[in-house]
Amino acid sequence: MTNTMHRPAWVPATGHQLHLAGVHFDAVRIDGFRGELVADWLIEASGDDAGPIVCEASGGRWVYFLLAPGEVTAHDWPLGVQRHSGGTRTVTYIGIPALEGNTWPLRWYSVPTVTAPYVCPVRLRDALE
Repeated sequence: MTNTMHRPAWVPATGHQLHLAGVHFDAVRIDGFRGELVADWLIEASGDDAGPIVCEASGGRWVYFLLAPGEVTAHDWPLGVQRHSGGTRTVTYIGIPALEGNTWPLRWYSVPTVTAPYVCPVRLRDALE
């Protein structure tokens, strides 16, 4: 069965919007090439159902792995991984692109699906080891 993308309420219908980390999702941010390698591993390991992963198309080309709220603080993360959640003193907004249309400078590396509305933190940790 092919997993179909779905649009959670926090995904805009067009363009892109900033959303506060820790409200609708937590985020793990990994820089450029390393982030893409981790995303590729997750996508392959999950049978193309890795959950929501957003990539910047310019600049540092950061990759954002979107986890369920509260998951970032529930796990230990290795060095080089930036954590964004509601449980920190720093307020962080994450850019979320629409599922279709012009969303530059953001794009989906992997879209949310009914079966994977968020990235699995255990699989993400495995990919980072």
